[in-house]
Amino acid sequence: MQPVALVQKQALNREEILRDYRLAYESRQASLTGRKEVFMGKAKFGIFGDGKEVAQLAMAKYFRKGDFRSGYYRDQTFMFAIGELTLQQYFAQLYAHADAEAEPATAGRCMNGHFSTRSLDEDGNWKNLMEIKNSSADISPTAAQMPRLLGLAYASKLYRHNPELHEFTNFSARGNEVAFGTIGNASTAEGLFFETINAAGVLQVPMLVSVWDDGYGISVPNEYQITKSNISKVLAGFQRENPEEPGYEIFTAKGWDYEGLCNLYAYAVALCREQHVPVLIHVDEMTQPQGHSTSGSHERYKSKERLAWEEENDCLKCMREWILANEYATTDMLDHLEAEGRETVRQARLAAWNDYIGGVKADHNEALALLERVALETDNSHANQISSIAEELRKNTIPNRYDAIKGVKKALRYLRQERSTGKRNLLGWLERVIGENAERYNSYLISQSEDSPLLVEEIKPEYDENSPLVDAREVLRACFAAALTREPRLFAIGEDVGKIGDVNQAFAGLQEKFGELRVTDTGIRESTIVGQGIGAALRGLRPIAEIQYLDYLIYALQTLSDDLACLHYRTKGGQKAPVIIRTRGHRLEGVWHSGSQIGMVLSTLRGMHVLVPRNMTQAAGFYNTLLKSDDPAILIECLNGYRLKERMPSNIGELTVPLGLPEILRQGEHITVVTYGSMCRVVMEAAQQLAEFNISVEVIDVQTLLPFDLTNVILESVKKTNKIIFADEDVPGGGTGFMMQQVIDGQGAYQWLDAQPRCVSAQDHRPSYSSDGDYFSKPNVEDIFDAVYEMMHEADPANYPAIY
Repeated sequence: MQPVALVQKQALNREEILRDYRLAYESRQASLTGRKEVFMGKAKFGIFGDGKEVAQLAMAKYFRKGDFRSGYYRDQTFMFAIGELTLQQYFAQLYAHADAEAEPATAGRCMNGHFSTRSLDEDGNWKNLMEIKNSSADISPTAAQMPRLLGLAYASKLYRHNPELHEFTNFSARGNEVAFGTIGNASTAEGLFFETINAAGVLQVPMLVSVWDDGYGISVPNEYQITKSNISKVLAGFQRENPEEPGYEIFTAKGWDYEGLCNLYAYAVALCREQHVPVLIHVDEMTQPQGHSTSGSHERYKSKERLAWEEENDCLKCMREWILANEYATTDMLDHLEAEGRETVRQARLAAWNDYIGGVKADHNEALALLERVALETDNSHANQISSIAEELRKNTIPNRYDAIKGVKKALRYLRQERSTGKRNLLGWLERVIGENAERYNSYLISQSEDSPLLVEEIKPEYDENSPLVDAREVLRACFAAALTREPRLFAIGEDVGKIGDVNQAFAGLQEKFGELRVTDTGIRESTIVGQGIGAALRGLRPIAEIQYLDYLIYALQTLSDDLACLHYRTKGGQKAPVIIRTRGHRLEGVWHSGSQIGMVLSTLRGMHVLVPRNMTQAAGFYNTLLKSDDPAILIECLNGYRLKERMPSNIGELTVPLGLPEILRQGEHITVVTYGSMCRVVMEAAQQLAEFNISVEVIDVQTLLPFDLTNVILESVKKTNKIIFADEDVPGGGTGFMMQQVIDGQGAYQWLDAQPRCVSAQDHRPSYSSDGDYFSKPNVEDIFDAVYEMMHEADPANYPAIY
C-alpha cells in the first residue's frame, strides 16, 4: 500500500477550492433537507451522501468525458461535481417525479441516490458517449455494482488493443477511459466484491475502486465485517511489487484530507488511465452524520465517544478549518458562502416540489371537480357517498396519483346503473390517467427502438443439394464464425470458450482465427462473466457471455435480475446493454448438469428475452436475430443436441428466427401438445407412437418463452383440438405453469376447451444421475403417450379403452 505522502502535490487555486467547498456544503444541505422532507411525508424514503463529500470532490476532478462510473447510492456529491446532477433533479428523485425531463436518472422508478446518465436519445439510439461524463445506472443490492464495473473497464482494454474497434470513436478514444467504482466498506465483505477484484487483477484493466469507509455497515462495525477490520490490508497481496508485475496499486487516504485526496486521485487516475493498472483507494476516517438512512438513528448503535469523534472529524468541518488555516478565505467569507448555499438548496427543493406536486394536483383537482359535479347532478341515492369521496380528496393536501383514481373508482361503483354525462366524464378521466400512469410506471421494460428484436424479419434457412449433414455443433460454429467476421464489436467470453472452443466445441478454432480478444477464456466466476458482458455492452460492444450450464446460472442470477434484466426499465429507456447470455441445459445426466430451472428464469429475468431453441439451426437463427437488435437475452441450447446431425444451411450467417412465434412441428386434430427445447424430440416420438392408435397430436414448439406466442398460434390450435397438454423439463408449476397461464388465461383458450388442461413436467427433485435416473426424473415418451391417451380415454372410452 502506498501512502498519500509519496504522491506528487497538485496545484490548487483559491477559486477552485472555494467552489469545491460550496458544492460540498450544498450537497450536505441537500442531505439534511432531504431527511426533513421524508419526515414531513413528502418523500417515501431517504438515503444520503453526507460525510462522503470531500473524497468525491477529489475523485470528480479527474473524471473525464467518456469515463464511466459504477457506484452506490451515496455518490451525490460526485454527480454534482461532474455536472451530471442538479440540485433540482436530486430533489425530483427524492419525490419520485415520474418524468425523465425532471428526473433523468430513473424517471422516479428508483429511490433517491440511484444515479445514471442517459446514454440513449429519445428514439433509443446511442448518443456520443465521448461527449458525456457517464454513470451506469445504480442498483441497491450491496456490491452488485461491481460485476458491471469490471465490464466497463474491460471495454477499454478491447478498444485499446483491438485495431478494428478504433473507428468507433463515439464509444472510446482508443481505450483511454477509466471505469470508476465506489463501494461502502461493509459491502466489501460481499462475494461479488472479491470476485470482481480478482477478475480485474487477472485482466489488468483500468478500473479504479474507491472504498468509502465510515467504519460501519448500518449498525455492524468493521470488526464483524472484514478481516483485520481493514479492506486494504486484506487486499495487500494484490499489490504489485514492480511495474512489470500484474496486480494492483493500492492506496490509503483520509476522508477529511481535501488536499491529500486531490493529490492522490490525480496520480492514481493517471496511472490507471495510462497503464491500464487496476487501482484501489481505501478512504477511511469517513463519517455518516445522519446515520444509514431515514429508517433509523445511528445513536442506537454508536457510542458517545464515536459520535463525538465523527463530529470532530466531519470532512466539511475539516475542510473549512484547512481553508481558514491556509488563508484561502475568512470566516465571514465562508459564512456568506454557506448562506448562499443554503438558499440555493432551498430554491432547488422548492422548484422540484412545485414541479412534482403541480402535475399530481392537476389530475387530482380535475377528478375532484368531476366528482363534485356528479354529486350535485345525479339522481342516484348515493349522492352523499360520492360527496364524501370528493370531500376526502379535497382535504388531501399532499396527494399521491392513486388517491384520485381510488376515489373515482369508488364513485363509479355507486354509479354503475347510471347513464349520465357525469359518469361518462369520470370514465373518460379514468381511462386517460390509467394510460398515462402505465407510461409513467410500466413502460420500457424492453426496447422501444427501431432495433427491437421483435422487428427483425424472419429469414428461413436455405439448403441445396450440396448442404452437408454435420454434427449440430458445426452449425453453431459456422454461425459464430460468420458473426465474428461481419461484426467487429462482437466478442465471446466464458469458461473454456477460448482455447478449446467451449466444452461442446461450438467455438472450436475460432480463437485461433479471430484472436484472443474476440474469443476469450475466463476463470470460474459466473457473476463477473455476466458483469463483464453488461459493462462492455453499456459501452457499445456486442458480447456473448457464456454460462457453461444452466445450473450455473444461479451463481449469476442476482446480477442478471437486479442489473441487466431491469436496466432498460429502471432508466426508462435511458440505457441499454444488449448482452447475449449463452448457456445450455435440459437433458444430460446428474443433479448439477441437467437443469431446466425455467420457472426461476421466467420469474426473475423479465426485461430479457428467453429463447429455448430445439436444435442448433434454430439457435443460430436466434443469435443472428439478437445481433441485429438491442435487447438483452438468454439463449438456452439443448445440452444433448450438439452431436445430433443437422444439415448446414447455405445462408448460416443470414438466417433469422423471429421472437414470439411458435412453430407447429406436426399437424394434428385431437390434442395440442405445447413444448420446447429437448422435449420437442420426446413429444414428436410420442406423437408418432400415438398415431398408431388413431390419435392425432398437434405438436407446437413455442421457441421463445419471453416473449410468448405474440400471434396466438396456440389459441388457434386449441380452437381446433379443444384439448391441450403443456410439457417441459422444469419442476411442476414451473415452465408448464407459466405456459398454461399464458394460454388459458392470457389468450382466453379456456372457452375452447372440452377437457381439463394438463401439465407433464419433471419430478420435484433435481434430475438423478445415469440413464435410468434421467428417465425416472424427467418426462419421457411414455409419460407423454399416457397423458395424451388418458385424455382421449376420458373423452371417448369406447374407442380408447383404459390401458392400465
